[in-house]
Amino acid sequence: MRYQRILLKLSGEAMAGEAGLGIDSARVAEIAAEIHQVARAGVEIGVVIGGGNFFRGVQGGPGGLDRAATDQMGMLATVINALALQAALERLGAFTRVMSAIEMHQIAEPYIRRRAIRHLEKGRLVIFAAGTGSPYFSTDTAAALRAVEIKAAVVAKATKVDGVYDRDPAKHPDAVRFDRISFSDVLAKNLAVMDATAITLCRENRLPILVFHLNVPGNILRMAQGEPVGTLISE
Repeated sequence: MRYQRILLKLSGEAMAGEAGLGIDSARVAEIAAEIHQVARAGVEIGVVIGGGNFFRGVQGGPGGLDRAATDQMGMLATVINALALQAALERLGAFTRVMSAIEMHQIAEPYIRRRAIRHLEKGRLVIFAAGTGSPYFSTDTAAALRAVEIKAAVVAKATKVDGVYDRDPAKHPDAVRFDRISFSDVLAKNLAVMDATAITLCRENRLPILVFHLNVPGNILRMAQGEPVGTLISE
């Protein structure tokens, strides 16, 4: 394996399958099986999941709720997804921990950096829930932050496209995909990969980001093995 410790970033929509909303149990089981396969090969894996299949804080809320309140609602949505992934992984025999940035002792451990690292060293899959625990920060930023804290070798961002393009490939058939691109170019070109805070945090800590297609079976394993399955963002 190329990477000994990985921070895998999943979108909430990945949990929903084709429906786009809620949780598709079959799709969650497929994702869990791929993650478990990589873990059994000896890779230490931390996972950050979004909550967009239930609620996005940036979309605003009913009755004109402010951004802080809606972001907190989005954080709770990530906890639901984390518990669903945990259940799917444990059905496969994996040892897991959900660690939440918002304390909720009955269902998840509080996030403590040293404890998270110890779980990983013991071969447990760690699912980080509730983002950073603070409003105004995306789960992309949470993924970058947790990756830096646990000393991951890479942030592996699983998406519905096969890498980073100069334009939206869904709207522009002639969009060009990058095999490699620098952090500075991503920011300068304003490419919609991760938000600027996450990109900057990774750049400052020399932490590469690998953007790859989640919906190709086996891609999580290929990514961990270092095969060219997406776009590498680095210095």
